[in-house]
Amino acid sequence: MRRSILLLLAAVLAFAAAGCGGSDDKSSSGGNSASCDKGDLKLVNSGQLTVGTDNPAFPPWFGGNEKAPWKVSDPRSGQGFESAVAYAVADKLGFAKNDVKWVVVPFNTSFIPGPKKFDFDINQISFKPARAKAVDFSESYYNVNQAIVVVKGTKIASAKSIADLKPYKLASQIGTTSYDFIKDTIDPSKQPSVFDTNDAAVQALKNKQIDGLVVDLPTAFYVTAVQVPNGTILGQFESSTGEHFGMVFAKGNSLVKCVNDALATLKSDGTLQQIQDKWLAKVVDAPVLK
Repeated sequence: MRRSILLLLAAVLAFAAAGCGGSDDKSSSGGNSASCDKGDLKLVNSGQLTVGTDNPAFPPWFGGNEKAPWKVSDPRSGQGFESAVAYAVADKLGFAKNDVKWVVVPFNTSFIPGPKKFDFDINQISFKPARAKAVDFSESYYNVNQAIVVVKGTKIASAKSIADLKPYKLASQIGTTSYDFIKDTIDPSKQPSVFDTNDAAVQALKNKQIDGLVVDLPTAFYVTAVQVPNGTILGQFESSTGEHFGMVFAKGNSLVKCVNDALATLKSDGTLQQIQDKWLAKVVDAPVLK
């Protein structure tokens, strides 16, 4: 009797284990949530890849002629570094250019908690652990250094080191890693100014309300070439933290894996480097301040 009960129990346990095994196999083979097939992607709008970025859309991140609703440049042009990267990723995901829709997403709202109106946002958004609590980030598509723009002929323009910057009034856009860099690394004696938009910060520099503007290096080239004609890049700062830009997603979106796969392919076949060489070729020229 005892042997019969043990045999029956073993059979029940074996059946239960087989059932669990079948469930695991189905999961590992990839349901809709794990598949990177175009038809299985978790999208805001079915069959369409919705990409967010801020407005105005500045070079060298975006290019093309200004066209409503976009100011300065047009992300839909495929020109500029981030536009080209977005379309290259879209292509790897199976989307034609006409299947990509761009939407305006202010920088500071892109990484706050809650639902998103975009599938991913690409807008010079540096990965930060605090931000990653509310949203998901892709792997790096660009490793970035910070830089400082000043007006030629001003006292700060003679600075040769980070220590030389401490007495001056510095500024950046609110919520950016540029502001963090001012506070944590430069640590100036004067409270740095923050502005809602980079446009406002640039205007303050032109008006000499601030002495220096800290932005990422490629943006610094645009500021000096177009926005502040008498501006100059005083220097760039080598990053010790591995600062990098990542695309932003709603928390838990399975699309992150698929975009990371696309980025890995673009890196391995040299496409990402080609895009960088085309649109960000000048960024190696600025001196390094230590």
